[in-house]
Amino acid sequence: MRKTVLLLLFVSAPLFASLPQFTELVKKVSPAVVNITATREPISRQNGEEMPDILRRFFEEGRSMPSSGVGSGFILSADGYILTNNHVVDGADEINVALSDRRQRTATVVGTDKLSDLALLKIEAENLPVIEIGRSSRLEVGEWVVAIGSPFGFQLSVTAGIVSAKGRSLPDNGPANYVPFIQTDVAINPGNSGGPLFNLAGEVVGINSQIFTRSGGFMGLSFAIPIDVAMEVVEQLKEHGKVSRGWLGVGIQSLSKDLAESFGLDRPAGALVSRVIPDSPAEEAGIEVGDVIVEFNGIGIDLSSDLPHIVGRMRAESAAEVVVIRDKKRKTIDLTVGALPEDSLERLSGRDLDSPQGNRLGVEVADLSRQDLRRLGIQRGVLVTRVMNGPAADEGIGPDDVITHIDGEWVNSRKQFKAIVEELPSNGAISIRVVRDGQSRFIALKLRDE
Repeated sequence: MRKTVLLLLFVSAPLFASLPQFTELVKKVSPAVVNITATREPISRQNGEEMPDILRRFFEEGRSMPSSGVGSGFILSADGYILTNNHVVDGADEINVALSDRRQRTATVVGTDKLSDLALLKIEAENLPVIEIGRSSRLEVGEWVVAIGSPFGFQLSVTAGIVSAKGRSLPDNGPANYVPFIQTDVAINPGNSGGPLFNLAGEVVGINSQIFTRSGGFMGLSFAIPIDVAMEVVEQLKEHGKVSRGWLGVGIQSLSKDLAESFGLDRPAGALVSRVIPDSPAEEAGIEVGDVIVEFNGIGIDLSSDLPHIVGRMRAESAAEVVVIRDKKRKTIDLTVGALPEDSLERLSGRDLDSPQGNRLGVEVADLSRQDLRRLGIQRGVLVTRVMNGPAADEGIGPDDVITHIDGEWVNSRKQFKAIVEELPSNGAISIRVVRDGQSRFIALKLRDE
């Protein structure tokens, strides 16, 4: 028995000695990480007589109770440029930045980009500590990474893990899938959004943005925006306040093994064109429905989700060569990349066969556990996990909000939520009750014509 114990100790010592130490890294980079609080004033209505009594009472009584959301960010320059997620500050009336030395500053928005979920802020300050920018393209799967942020408001919390995958496209991003996410198993929770992801050299390689969850909490799947992509966005936001992206104008889907065979491919690789938008660069160049795009400007298309990443990073009016499989033959097409229209999401919404269609409210929800309900002090409800373009986004509903009622009806589960939404009228106003930061309020949503 004694020999066994000694052997285990002997074997374990080199193993633990090889594990990374994060202490010095955290000391080095923490001063440049910030906590962000975004305050949003309650929605008001000019004509209260058009609202139901219960809504009118709420808006009258609740005007003095603004809501706030917490996120993270990091300092890009000594003169006060800060990078965070767009969803952290979207719709905010006031943005407060808490520095690591406890100083508070009010931030202004330089520019935002919803497609990459990035926002560039500016505070008035000098000689601030600055993050060192790395190269996300040099990350390797299995490499250690560290996240620092403010989960649930706990400032400068540190978590670590490894890179699980690169170039991930999230299944619910649809035609807006312009970010090749870094997937990690780093513990990320609400409040981490916008915070930096570091390599072991202390260089920021990503911006923590989303988690995949069925419970509303961390489940080992976290996603970060690559810093290479983010810095391209930052340059444009600094210069123009917005981002211009390349645009092809096609709806695409992935290829199954059988589909690939039917198109004369030896493997299911490429992007199958399911729709060509009228007057788009694709139509003008002669790309057709049924073409399989296998190469774009010299870059091979393995997954269909690769194509938006590649096209989106190109400048408008750039020349490109597209290689397609048509009638089981390779064909090269010359085209001029267009500028992504502001209404591109609406033009492709629900038409990309790789993406699930959004619901009438424009939100995705998850069931809440009994423990979650007790913690929130509510009897029923569903957790908002993602907000897309739609009525909910228009009225400021965001991730981590809890929906308890829709048009006067209790919402018990994700399944019931879906059923209620499907029965809503095609247009007109409905009421929705939301619980946020321990406070509940009713919000009027204007539904859009289908």
